[in-house]
Amino acid sequence: MVDSLTDRASASSRTDAAPSARSVLTMRFCRSRRIMPVSYPSDARSRANSCKVEQPEEKPVTAPPPGAELLFAGDIFCDVIFTGVDAPSAGTEVFADGFRISPGGVATRAVAAARAGARTKLVSRLGDDPLGAHVRAVLAAEPGLDTSLLERVPGYQSPVTVSLTGARDRSFITYQRRLGHLRLPGNLGPIGATHIGIARGIPPWVSRLRAAGTKIFGGVGWDETGAWSPEVLDRLAEIDVFVPNDVEAMRYTRTGDAVSAAKALAERVPLVVVTRGADGVVAVDSTSGTLIELPAVPVDVRDPTGAGDVFVATFMASARHEWDLRTRLRFATLSAAISVTGLGGATSAPRPQDLAAFVARHHPEGAWSFL
Repeated sequence: MVDSLTDRASASSRTDAAPSARSVLTMRFCRSRRIMPVSYPSDARSRANSCKVEQPEEKPVTAPPPGAELLFAGDIFCDVIFTGVDAPSAGTEVFADGFRISPGGVATRAVAAARAGARTKLVSRLGDDPLGAHVRAVLAAEPGLDTSLLERVPGYQSPVTVSLTGARDRSFITYQRRLGHLRLPGNLGPIGATHIGIARGIPPWVSRLRAAGTKIFGGVGWDETGAWSPEVLDRLAEIDVFVPNDVEAMRYTRTGDAVSAAKALAERVPLVVVTRGADGVVAVDSTSGTLIELPAVPVDVRDPTGAGDVFVATFMASARHEWDLRTRLRFATLSAAISVTGLGGATSAPRPQDLAAFVARHHPEGAWSFL
C-alpha cells in the first residue's frame, strides 16, 4: 500500500530547482483545464496562451480575534499535482489522468487544522505573481483560517512544486527563491499550540511562545546530507511533542524499528508520535509510560502528498476535545487516510462531516462513536 500517513517529501525537505526544469506535460494538460503555471517554455506559448489561473472569491476581510488555538508559520508552496503519470524521459511528453493546484507547505497543516475545527492562524509570505494570488485567495476563503498575517511580497515569485504521482512512485520539481527568516509579531495574543521544524534549529520566537504557555510540536524532514546528526535530537528539550515518520525516527536514533525509535525519543521529549504509513502509528507518552500502536485505515490512495501534514495538524486540533491519547490518534489517522483519497494535501483535508460519512460508508474496524 502506498504510504497513507506520511508525506515523504514534506516542505522542509524540498530542494531548489531551476524554473527551466518544468515539464511540457504541464502545458499540454493546461489546455483543457484552463489552469497554468507562471511561465512557459518557448515552444509551448502558442498552445497555452488561452490558459489563466481562476481565482476563487475571497471572503470579506474582518478584524480577526486575538490569539488562536493553533499557529502555523513557515513557507507556502503552490503545489501543482499530476496523477497517473511517471516523470517523462528526456525529449518526450506524457499525459496525466488527474490534475489539481493546491496550497502546500505550511498551508496544508493550517487548512487541515482549520477544517478539523481549530481556530487557526497562518503566518507566511507569498509573492504578487498569479499563482501566489490564486493560493492566497484559496486560503482567504477557508473558514476558520486567519490569513491576516499572510504577507504579500512585491516582485517575489511564490514557491512552486510540481508533483508527478505514478503507479509506484512520485517525483517532484521545485522552484523556490528563499527569503530571509520569518518574523512573528509580538502581539499575537494567546496561542494554544504551534508546529515548527527543528532540523535547522529552533526559531527564536519559540521560547517566547513556550514561556507564555504555548505547546510546541516539532517535526523534521528528510536529511539530504545523510548525516542524521544527533545534535538535532538535542533540540527536543525545547519542544513538547515530536512527530517524525518512521524512517526519520529510526535514522536519528540508529534503531531498527519504529517502536524502539519511539521509546528512545521518549527519553528526550514528553510525547512522541511516529507515523508509519500503511503500518499506522506508534506513540509513547513518557509522563505516563503509555505506549500505543494503531493500524492505518485502509483506503484507495490517489495522492499521498501532504498526508503527514494532515496527520500532525488534525492531531494538534484534536486537543480541543476531551479525548484520550488513543482517540486523538484515531482521529488523526482517519483524517490522514481520507486526505490521500483526493488530490492535494490541503484541498483534500477532510472536515468532520467527511469523517462521519466515510465511517458510515466503509465501516472501518474499530469504534468511531466519538465522531
